[in-house]
Amino acid sequence: MAMKIISMAALVVVVLASSVLQSTYAANYTVGDATGWTVPNNTEFYDDWTENKNFVVGDVLEFNFTTRIHDVAEVTETAYDNCTTTNPIVLHTTGPASITLNRTGEYHFICTFRGHCGFGQKLSIDVRTGPSTAPTPGSTPNPSSSASGLVATISLVFMSIALALFC
Repeated sequence: MAMKIISMAALVVVVLASSVLQSTYAANYTVGDATGWTVPNNTEFYDDWTENKNFVVGDVLEFNFTTRIHDVAEVTETAYDNCTTTNPIVLHTTGPASITLNRTGEYHFICTFRGHCGFGQKLSIDVRTGPSTAPTPGSTPNPSSSASGLVATISLVFMSIALALFC
C-alpha cells in the first residue's frame, strides 16, 4: 500500500513539473510595431526594428498591412539583397499575415509591390534555437509555442518511467 502512495506522489510531482515547464513561451512580434508593414520613412527602419530582439523557433511575426496595397514574401537572401520579387518562397497577399518561425537560420521578407522593397519595406532576421525565456521589447508571449509540444512529449516519457518504476 505504501508503494502505491509513493508512486502516486511521484506521478503528481512529474505532472506538476511538466506543467511548469510548459509555461515557456515563444513571442509574438508585430513587425514595425505601431507602424506596421509599410513603406517606411527611411530604408533602415526595419533593420533598426530588429535590434535588441532575439528571434527563436516558435516565435510568430505578425505583418500588419492593407490587402492590395502591400504583401509579404519570404525570399532568398539574393532576392532580398536585389529586391527581386519573382519566385518568392512563400507569398502572403492578405493582411494581416502571421508567420511562425519554424526553423533556425536566416529569414528574408520583402513587399513585392513595385518599388516598396527598394524604399526599405524589407526585413531580414536570424532565428536561433531555444525558448524565449523572457519576451524582448516589442513582443508578447505566445503560449502556442512548438516548445510546448516537446515538453508534452518529455512529460509523457517521465510519467511512463515513473509508472514503470513504481507499479
